[in-house]
Amino acid sequence: MTSRLRIIVTGLIAQHPLLAGVTWDYLQYVLGLARLGHDVYYFEDSGQWPYTPDGGASGNEWIARDCAPNVDHLARVMARFGLADRWAYRFPTRPRWFGLSHRERRAAIESADLLINVSGTLRRPADYRRVKRLVYIDSDPAFTQVKLVLPRGHLKFRKRVNAHDVYFSFGEAFSSAVPDTGHRWRPTRQPIVLPEWRHSAAPGEAFTTVMSWTSYRPLRYAGQNFGQKDVELRRFLELPARVRPTVLEIALNPTQHVDWEVEPRAPSSGDGAGESPRSTAGDLLSRMGWRVADAARVGCDLDGYRHYIQSSKAEWSVAKNGYVRGQAGWFSCRSACYLAAGRPVIVQDTGFGAVIPAGEGVLTFGTMEEAAAAIREVESDHGRHAKAARAIAEEYFDSDKVLPRLIDEALSSDAPPAVHA
Repeated sequence: MTSRLRIIVTGLIAQHPLLAGVTWDYLQYVLGLARLGHDVYYFEDSGQWPYTPDGGASGNEWIARDCAPNVDHLARVMARFGLADRWAYRFPTRPRWFGLSHRERRAAIESADLLINVSGTLRRPADYRRVKRLVYIDSDPAFTQVKLVLPRGHLKFRKRVNAHDVYFSFGEAFSSAVPDTGHRWRPTRQPIVLPEWRHSAAPGEAFTTVMSWTSYRPLRYAGQNFGQKDVELRRFLELPARVRPTVLEIALNPTQHVDWEVEPRAPSSGDGAGESPRSTAGDLLSRMGWRVADAARVGCDLDGYRHYIQSSKAEWSVAKNGYVRGQAGWFSCRSACYLAAGRPVIVQDTGFGAVIPAGEGVLTFGTMEEAAAAIREVESDHGRHAKAARAIAEEYFDSDKVLPRLIDEALSSDAPPAVHA
């Protein structure tokens, strides 16, 4: 095992105080590295304005002018896990730092062996070049690579990526649909701190997931659109009718991007006669037989999000259209948490079968018929699939296994130098 290292992890924990799934994604890097005995710091320096989750006084003010709730959230999370003196957050407006003092931040940077830039969240990674090695974690495969090769509009993004020394991706099995960017993308996956997810409660009645209808604009490359979940979920709107009495529930983020997302309309709605001028995704899902929960309610804190997963029977979920089109081998951080909780997952095929076993505990689908058959299979022998789910988490997502491999490769002598723009 690698000796004790000083490691800085980046993320967006303060940026999204009511999205506990996002908090868990970044937090499990920090907790997992600490479990391994490393000296870990968490830095949040994204340059992004924090959000106002409720839209502020007018209901349409989404940029927070006061970051106190965001800082309080981050401080509570870090203190809960014994990391009260191991975090720093930069509010971009003034700018102003919170958490570690300037001297403490500088000392951490100058003495760090690794900086793990999870999801590429650092605004200016070049400012951290005093760290011995900068590691880029691509959690958005296909989208990341397309952005890097598009001829216009993404030069700043390429410069940010190129400032690193070593590159990892959740795309563990890139297909030919993913463009070559000139980087060596090493496979990795979400680390799961398994003791945080074990429990003995009986499963609930519903197949669930937590999702947003859309997250960001689709990209176009080589004549193809790389879209969001709205594109894929529309293909399976009639699934609840196919699998009754099984309950399918989606905890939905209510945010809509009305200027560019696919409008939520049922396949049989024709020209929309009789419908409201603009349906919401929740309205559409409810009409089609889905049970809809509020993601802001069920996933607003760490314990609530974890309980929602643990109290589910299993997960059923589509992937972003870009992941399906790219077939890069992406596997969801959220789905890995379901597995760790001993909950089977039924997820859309993104090519991950080349690296993660599917068929027991994890089932894939590409068509309506395959989705329905997978649900019936899990219903028929839930105990077997639940046991297999936890076993897959232990073998493939355990932070005690994922992170040492990541560190060893990041520090290996054959890691190439940064690709400069």
